[in-house]
Amino acid sequence: MATARVNPPRRGRPGYDLESLLAVAVKVFNERGYEATSMEDLSRGLGITKSAIYYHVASKDELLRLAVARALDGLFEAADEAGAMEGRAIDKLEHLVRRSVHVLVDRLPFVTLLLRVRGNTKVERQALARRREFDHLVSELVRQAEAEGDVRPDVDPAVASRLVFGLVNSLIEWYRPRGGMGADALAEAVCKIAFDGLRQDATGT
Repeated sequence: MATARVNPPRRGRPGYDLESLLAVAVKVFNERGYEATSMEDLSRGLGITKSAIYYHVASKDELLRLAVARALDGLFEAADEAGAMEGRAIDKLEHLVRRSVHVLVDRLPFVTLLLRVRGNTKVERQALARRREFDHLVSELVRQAEAEGDVRPDVDPAVASRLVFGLVNSLIEWYRPRGGMGADALAEAVCKIAFDGLRQDATGT
């Protein structure tokens, strides 16, 4: 008796969970720009229907909110770590810079998207408000370090904090994880450049 031939089941396109959906959405946002990206663009990029996207999120804005929160949450976790440390403010500041470099390396697409936010939507304005809050925390650490005599007094703390984190943020323009410097080495290089310029000279000049 001939055995009936059983065809193997057809494999459909793999489904997307929220995490993988977010990763692809951030990639498309970074390539095309958030405002220039439609849900149709995301649907094509993911290879799934728009209704499949809406199963996970209510809107494109929600994807943006989740994406920038991934970057901001990492930065505030680093700030919390620094704030919980014992010791001098300059050491807390250096720890925060090092951890922020790690956040950038670990969450590079998300940080890239955050730094390109311009405040054109409610979600973007909320993200910018959190960025200003983070900037304020950094400025306060610089002020404390200056009061403790560890930071040169001839540079305004707000300016110093912007310059230091401008250095960190500039990494998104050229840093690529594959074949590049690791996070520890990158953080060390940033801190050498930043803190050799920030620290008060031992002679007081």
